[in-house]
Amino acid sequence: MSNAPVYDIDVAAFRADPYPDLARMRAQAPIAFVPQLGATLLTKREDVFVNEKLIDVFSSCQPDGLMTRLMGENMMRKDGDAHQRERRVILPCVSPVTVKQVWLAQFAADATRILDALAPCGEGDLVADYAMPLSAHALRAITGLVNMDWREMDRVSQGMIDGCANYTGDPVVEANCHDCTASIDRHITEMMPVLKAQPNHSILSAQMQAGLTDEQTRANVKLAISGGQNEPRDAIAGTIWALLAHPEELARVRRGEASWQQAFEEYARWMSPIGMTPRRIASPYEYGGVRFEPEDRAFLMFGSANRDESVFENPDVYDLRRDVRHSIAFGAGPHFCAGAWAARALIAEVALPKLFARLDGLRLADPDAVRLSGWAFRGPEAVPVSWQKPG
Repeated sequence: MSNAPVYDIDVAAFRADPYPDLARMRAQAPIAFVPQLGATLLTKREDVFVNEKLIDVFSSCQPDGLMTRLMGENMMRKDGDAHQRERRVILPCVSPVTVKQVWLAQFAADATRILDALAPCGEGDLVADYAMPLSAHALRAITGLVNMDWREMDRVSQGMIDGCANYTGDPVVEANCHDCTASIDRHITEMMPVLKAQPNHSILSAQMQAGLTDEQTRANVKLAISGGQNEPRDAIAGTIWALLAHPEELARVRRGEASWQQAFEEYARWMSPIGMTPRRIASPYEYGGVRFEPEDRAFLMFGSANRDESVFENPDVYDLRRDVRHSIAFGAGPHFCAGAWAARALIAEVALPKLFARLDGLRLADPDAVRLSGWAFRGPEAVPVSWQKPG
């Protein structure tokens, strides 16, 4: 175990809002062992940025890690050439060119259809009624699992995310995760002969064409689902909530002083839908006065790094005038989020502008009713809103 200072947390309070504890850690013990999580947390931006790249020490290979045990050994749990070989197969599916030429029109059509049904209602929950179906439809297409209902896509994604963040070992959470991965496997099996006959730009199809093993293919589809649904879903609903809760920032966008892209990127810094990434210590290492031992577990805390006071002025404030170039919301090293371009297009080019253009008088129904939760993955549980009915 590392010799880092010990910092105790209340797990429930940390899940509800990790930022007060993370601020105290940055000030008092930037590298701290948290016994409730069984891991050493790195909370300063520079420490995360530097050490995420040191794969010989901070290894993604975690044979006994939650993600590997629950989902299989996907490319996120590999380093070096093994990681890059699988990454090269998948990247063309979500490259800027493919996003623009293949996926963007479908994203826009899905958003229009969802808003057509939603607009006459005059009220709703932006998580369940907009962000959830929009991100799920996008993920169905990108993964190739168009045979999966969008509601099931959201369910299995959330189930895997809950499982991968289940560091307290809740057996109910683990059982649900296994049920979700079994559902994904059934849908993959069903789609394989379809995509063999008619290949497309999807992740499942690309891996089959490249000759990846069945184990690799299934694990990487699960990886795409685990992050490709909840993170865009949470960022869509969260950015809309942030803009509605900060009308002066929304006004900047409407006046053309800031872009929808800036609104999303600042939200991703401020509230970090991906709050951390776990690593296994592969070799003895000393950094910042802390000694790490092989097989220690370390968490690189993106959410904390993005609120580092030494990098960002007034980091707890949502401010579209901020320079977010030092944000590491999508990671910083060789495991930089492969779906970043797709997420940016879905959120900034489709979800935000289409919603605000379509729903006149959009406002929070009850600002106090919005609750965000999570520290490994963070997002709003519900965003109740109302607007003027058309006509």
